[in-house]
Amino acid sequence: MAKAKTAFVCTECGSDYSKWQGQCTACQAWNTITEVRGVSGNAKGSRGQRFEGFAGSLSEVQSLDDVSLAEQPRISSGMAEFDRVLGGGLVEGSAVLMGGHPGAGKSTLLLQAVCHLAASTPALYVTGEESLQQVAMRAKRLSLPTKDLKMLSETSVERVMQVAEAEKPRILVVDSIQVMHVAESESAPGSVSQVRESAAYLTRFAKQTGTILFLVGHVTKDGSLAGPKVLEHMIDCSILLEGSSDSRYRTLRGIKNRFGAVNELGVFAMLEQGLKEVKNPSAIFLNRGEEAAPGSVVMVVWEGTRPMLVEIQALVDIAQGGYPRRVAVGLDQNRLAMLLAVLHRHGGLHVSDQDVFVNVVGGVKVNETSADLALLSAVVSSFRDRALPQDLVIFGEVGLSGEIRPVPSGQERIYEASKHGFTRALVPKANAPRKAIEGMKVIPVAKLSDALSALEDL
Repeated sequence: MAKAKTAFVCTECGSDYSKWQGQCTACQAWNTITEVRGVSGNAKGSRGQRFEGFAGSLSEVQSLDDVSLAEQPRISSGMAEFDRVLGGGLVEGSAVLMGGHPGAGKSTLLLQAVCHLAASTPALYVTGEESLQQVAMRAKRLSLPTKDLKMLSETSVERVMQVAEAEKPRILVVDSIQVMHVAESESAPGSVSQVRESAAYLTRFAKQTGTILFLVGHVTKDGSLAGPKVLEHMIDCSILLEGSSDSRYRTLRGIKNRFGAVNELGVFAMLEQGLKEVKNPSAIFLNRGEEAAPGSVVMVVWEGTRPMLVEIQALVDIAQGGYPRRVAVGLDQNRLAMLLAVLHRHGGLHVSDQDVFVNVVGGVKVNETSADLALLSAVVSSFRDRALPQDLVIFGEVGLSGEIRPVPSGQERIYEASKHGFTRALVPKANAPRKAIEGMKVIPVAKLSDALSALEDL
């Protein structure tokens, strides 16, 4: 029997320690170090070979110049938005981790994909949370082809690997990794050590056999993936399915991808027939009213490899109680406070006695700085109770000294706005196109004061 070993691992960053301590010295987090019981490095897998690392079997030393650069073939999932987030399709031997809140549609999306893929590619769906009857009822409700998909209800990793070796599937789905367990580990299923060891066994198996592995993972209250952070180092691609229960739209975002662009975004609509891809996300996020309203403006954000138009709204009102509030939904709240200080210092607009609320319509989360100028424009529009033209689009980064900095792919953003009928664009001076765009009037600005003057003239 393999000798058990004990380690202490930080669940936030994956750092190892020889003994327990209150704070992780690597990520400075408190009370995140948990005891992990596993097996020694001499443990052998089901085939008798020795497992080494997460990349599968050992390889010989060779020159970097001798490594083959042949592109790995990809398998299409049948959903263009899903393939976009994965970097163009499924790659043999890759491990993909899909996270999301309960009810977001993780199992539904994977079930739709593997049911269609099973017709041409052997696939095995392992369910540990739901019974086979529950999965079959969902597939029937969604009118999915179920004839070729192999199903297994199991929570033991050793048993799953035995079945996979016998069936030899090219696609293996494990739903979910939190309920799987390894016999050598003494911890309960769902603990840090069990999740870590189970994911390691399955990832090694996928690398050795060339199987495409999908792992479904739960998320915590703050939206991060539950379990040890080392999971994100094991797998090749980490994707997150987001969407509130009261919204019919779901966004699939790439967090990590070794085969494609990071922060790629796919949009799906939750219907009675399951998740349907939205080929033109800008259209659903620009469902504006017929009349222009103060505090509303359209900006262009860059998601992965494509531009997307979204609406940002701001509401500025007199603070009640003497303590002004700063609330940002879909944006960084700390950056909002910083931009309001820049607006006061370099724009001459005093809002320290006002409540400021900003929101990105449609539940989209904007993480890039190209939304700075649009955010301040919406705040100024609401503060002055003056609506901005509906054919105006704005983007640009605002610096602490009041300068308007350029953003990546500026011309592509302008062209995307032009395709959707926008005729005016307020952009950084460095992003202004050299050649005039037909039907589009570009207003370049270099300073925040110039941008506020341009808004007055509109």
